[in-house]
Amino acid sequence: MAKPANKPVIKMTDLKKRFGVGDAEHYALDGVDLTVKKGEFIAIMGPSGCGKTTLLNIIGLLDRPTDGEYLLDGDNVEDLRSGQAAKIRAHRIGFIFQNFNLIERLNVLENVALPLTYSGVPHMKRIQRASDILKGFHLQEREYYMPWQLSGGQTQRVAIARALVNKPSIILADEPTGNLDSKSSHIIMEELSEIHKKGNTILMVTHNPNLTTYATRVITMLDGRIDTDTAEPKLHENKNEKRPLNKSAKQKSSKKGAKTTKSSRRKAKK
Repeated sequence: MAKPANKPVIKMTDLKKRFGVGDAEHYALDGVDLTVKKGEFIAIMGPSGCGKTTLLNIIGLLDRPTDGEYLLDGDNVEDLRSGQAAKIRAHRIGFIFQNFNLIERLNVLENVALPLTYSGVPHMKRIQRASDILKGFHLQEREYYMPWQLSGGQTQRVAIARALVNKPSIILADEPTGNLDSKSSHIIMEELSEIHKKGNTILMVTHNPNLTTYATRVITMLDGRIDTDTAEPKLHENKNEKRPLNKSAKQKSSKKGAKTTKSSRRKAKK
């Protein structure tokens, strides 16, 4: 039975995650309500320890909540076995990490092809698909490089290519520019923006407020809860916005007004 087109991709209700016992018990997530629609680009912000990464891990089925309900594409994931969760991660969710997490003993091509191994794709098809996606990131000349031979920006682009090789609908990015300089960060964010334009749903954890301009929605977290949830206004959206006149334009307008006044006075005298 087909699911309604408007059904949320992610829906969490009163979600909680508890760590520790006794005096050491604390809630990393303490009653989170979150609905994510298909095609949103959400930036999640907040101080360290507020629950951002815990939330991302639960969305990505890397961790399980203590209480609450989590629906992924309308299906409750609470009773999923580990094998079922792994299958969903392999086909529907792509992960981008701050520390890249490339395997040092594998070259770029093998790193990107690795997720396809868990999907049962034959070897030659894995290599071909990995090569095709690397071309999209202008990394075809680095296919046989080892991770340690790449710059930080190139390494992160390889990590993004690896996250996309299974064509997932959801991308989870945990501080994807945290270890990069400003120029490389801009390139990575432009890549993510292009991915979003193709219809992917993206949730990105970041400490950098400048990156929220790429998002369609910004969430801030505090003490395990969602503190604010606002849509980010699009830049340069209002094309009809009146711009202030420059100095020369003001002067011309003033002179024109003066001439009109003098002409009116002459006519009145006549």
